Amino acid sequence: MKKILLNAVMALAGLLAVFPLVWMVAVSLMRPGEASAFPPPLVPAEATLANYRELFAHAGIGRYLFNSLLLSTGATVLSLAFNVTAGYAFAKLRFRGRDRIFRALLGALVVPAQVAMLPLFLLLKHLGLVNTYGAVLVPALASVFGIFLVRQYALSIPDALLEAARMDGAGEWRIFRAIVLPLLGPILVTLAIFTFLGTWNDFMWPLIVLTDSELYTLPVALASLSREHVQDNELMMAGAVLTIAPVLLLFLGLQRYYIQGLLVGSVKG
Repeated sequence: MKKILLNAVMALAGLLAVFPLVWMVAVSLMRPGEASAFPPPLVPAEATLANYRELFAHAGIGRYLFNSLLLSTGATVLSLAFNVTAGYAFAKLRFRGRDRIFRALLGALVVPAQVAMLPLFLLLKHLGLVNTYGAVLVPALASVFGIFLVRQYALSIPDALLEAARMDGAGEWRIFRAIVLPLLGPILVTLAIFTFLGTWNDFMWPLIVLTDSELYTLPVALASLSREHVQDNELMMAGAVLTIAPVLLLFLGLQRYYIQGLLVGSVKG
């Protein structure tokens, strides 16, 4: 009886959590003004894709979708390249000041991201990157969290395995490519999901560094459109669905690797 009651509570909590998403999709399929009725309808009287067609035909949402996809994919690739090599170096390679540098990096975690925005903006302005894709990609090159995540997972790789490869004549790059990278698979997927979702959903930084509307990402473009279509709830809900759907599908498709990476890798060391 206790188990049934617990399952019922969990199912109710799940329905409450999913309801806003389901209603968002329902409103995006309604005709203009239909969602403004009182009480608001839960399902469209006659489902239509007119709001989606309007976004692609006249609001240029396809361009913003391309920008978000390009920047999120680029940030993910760059983040994996820098964070994985740095995390592995801090975990398995010996060099002077390794532990002190890593402790300094961990200390940087207490600095709020908002505090670093102004110095970073001035640096990018000096480099001539403001209002370019590079302004969004440069901050994503490496992160303390990403380096820490990879380091903790890499600590679980046996030193004897790496020493055996060195004794067989393998170089450091070959060891990293042929032995370490396959073993880091779950944490690579986890870090990739974190980075992709973070870049895709980021609103504040692209809003600061991008002034040309042709370079806007989906969240920035949607906020801009909401000022022009403040009464068009159905159109804005269609934009919200287009913003959420790609990352939701990505997360659901890779959640097995994501959970494995969190449970196995990040708790070791």
